[in-house]
Amino acid sequence: MKGSLFAIVGGALITLQSVANSSISQDIGTWQAATITQFTGFILALLIFASIRDGKVVSLKKVKPLYLISGAFGAPIIFSNVTAIHNNGITLSISALLVAQLSLTFIIDSKGWFGVTKLKMNPSQFIGFGMMIAGVVILGY
Repeated sequence: MKGSLFAIVGGALITLQSVANSSISQDIGTWQAATITQFTGFILALLIFASIRDGKVVSLKKVKPLYLISGAFGAPIIFSNVTAIHNNGITLSISALLVAQLSLTFIIDSKGWFGVTKLKMNPSQFIGFGMMIAGVVILGY
């Protein structure tokens, strides 16, 4: 239950951030909006880390270098979302984003990439995935 609640909150915040970034980018530019978003996110994360201290900086040595740079995905994510929203609108853009996320996570789960437990996909999951794609196509018309 707790995981689902965090997923719902995270999904809502991604949508709100996308809408805010789209508005900001109209005034100052898309990359500038991405810069502001990344910077304010870094400051907030740093403040939370400093106050909660639930991890140790020295533990970073245990993390694979590839994973340490994953935060850099944020800038192109923001740019892509803002550009999609400007071209397609918020509903279609977020729907397509969700299908893209689901597609990649589907592959990651089924292949066991990145150290996740390999899962066998069943027919109902394929049907659900197909229904989501159909929904995005319908939204696009």
